Amino acid sequence: MSSKRYVVISPCRNEAEYMRRTLDSMVAQTAQPGLWVIVDDGSTDETPAILAEYAAAHDWIRVVQKPDRGHRAVGPGVIEAFYAGLDTVSLDDFSYLCKLDLDLDLPPRYFEILIGRMEETPRIGTCSGKAYFRNAAGELVSEQIGDEMSLGMTKLYSVACFRQIGGFVREVMWDGIDCHKARQMGWAPVSWDDPDLRFEHLRPMGSSQQSIFTGRRRHGFGQYYMGTHPLFMLASALNKARQRPFVLGGLAMLVGYFGAWMRGAERHGDQDLIAFIRAYQRRALVVGKARAVAEIEAARRDVSHRAGEASQSELHQLEKPEGS
Repeated sequence: MSSKRYVVISPCRNEAEYMRRTLDSMVAQTAQPGLWVIVDDGSTDETPAILAEYAAAHDWIRVVQKPDRGHRAVGPGVIEAFYAGLDTVSLDDFSYLCKLDLDLDLPPRYFEILIGRMEETPRIGTCSGKAYFRNAAGELVSEQIGDEMSLGMTKLYSVACFRQIGGFVREVMWDGIDCHKARQMGWAPVSWDDPDLRFEHLRPMGSSQQSIFTGRRRHGFGQYYMGTHPLFMLASALNKARQRPFVLGGLAMLVGYFGAWMRGAERHGDQDLIAFIRAYQRRALVVGKARAVAEIEAARRDVSHRAGEASQSELHQLEKPEGS
């Protein structure tokens, strides 16, 4: 098996409007996946017919059908569909795993460059390029996601890292929790804004099938679920208020966060991770995200080195509960 062999899993539902651009950009990749599993999560538009067309033309594309649940379900629904695809794959056959949305237009060297960087620096556990969307004037505008995270719409993982962190939680903010967990365990999540790694997000992040305000409220709830410190949440909402929709987008985030707090909504159960996230956030408020991340990764460099060099048998042992 080539050390650069990778598998892609794509949950999708009713993506006929955008998906051909994603499919074509994957076909055009200079480093194509060994396997691309696309999970049709009950589409009712032309998605199944388009998937059948591309699967017939490319033997490395496999389609998995899920029954229609009757609605689009972000967060837990997306991850449920992701695992429906992953369950058909043996990760032992691959070194890298990507969760990829079907509303993206990727540059042709996207995976070649990302995998090359992960091969050069094994402590990078998950990475991505940067997302851009077109504004009303047709200009490409950055979604302004920090360098300390890989982006949820196109997360590339080393299989070793993905296994060690236990995969994705099945809730909103899964794509933040995974990066914090990876960093806690000594891996380095990262995203780069290089010209050859910039991709177009055809459906802007933070929007939803109802409205962008629904998306921002959902994001606020996700921050609560992840365990984000209230002061950090306030700072994030103030920062978001400077972007369209001005002020109201940030307020919607606060409604989602503090609404969940007031009704006593549950958080994920990893208390050590919540403490780790809050310690990082408090430090970031003082010295900035970049320096806070650098301090954490420097302190955990030996851990990440061991993680990057661990054999598959060692990783399986790490996954076992104590006493097993």
